[in-house]
Amino acid sequence: MFRINTLCGHLLIINVLMWLATSFAFPRLPLETDWYNMLSLHYWQSADFNALQFVSYMFLHSNTNFFHIFFNMWSLVLFGGMLEMVMGQKKFLTFYLACGIGAALVQELTWSISLYSEFNEFHTVLENGVPLNIQVETVKNFEQLRELYNPITTVGASGAVFGLLVAFGMLFPERELFLMFIPVPIKAKYMTIGYVIIELFFGVKDFQGDNIAHYAHLGGALFGFLLIYYWKKKGELTTYM
Repeated sequence: MFRINTLCGHLLIINVLMWLATSFAFPRLPLETDWYNMLSLHYWQSADFNALQFVSYMFLHSNTNFFHIFFNMWSLVLFGGMLEMVMGQKKFLTFYLACGIGAALVQELTWSISLYSEFNEFHTVLENGVPLNIQVETVKNFEQLRELYNPITTVGASGAVFGLLVAFGMLFPERELFLMFIPVPIKAKYMTIGYVIIELFFGVKDFQGDNIAHYAHLGGALFGFLLIYYWKKKGELTTYM
């Protein structure tokens, strides 16, 4: 059951307030600091990266796409209330943050792999002055190199929410749910598997123009699975029908 005065309700309020602030309040204030950029998750070799972003990024959402926060908060309401009841507030908060941070770590790893060859080219140019098939003639030192990666960011609670989805599927596998726009009930365990397969497909395919962090979603799902498996193994959680 979802209630505003629960921890799940507080998370919903924080996310909505942050979205309102970054979408409407902050852009209209004469602020010297770009809070949205500072709190977004940056690539770890970016000059704008800091460790706080592993937590702060999950409380930000796109300020140009309303459906980003809508679907994340709808999922938080759908799964979070019941999970908080069976986990307790402390375990639920630990789980939510761990899945969000796990998603960020996987996203950093994904960036590192995808940019590995490009970084090697940059380093070759900087160290040896060898011109390659990239426009780096203006890059003179490693600090400038880091600044080139400042725009690479990700935001959103999706990683933490995917952890909640996996937890619900593991703890309430037979519970039937209705997905939006689909009038047929689906058991939680099948819905969880289906979402993971879809995210893996889109992550591997890497469609042009797709700016969704699919591997971050999978990272949240992975950390969620490992935590629930560990707690069930210790007898701290059980499966409900």
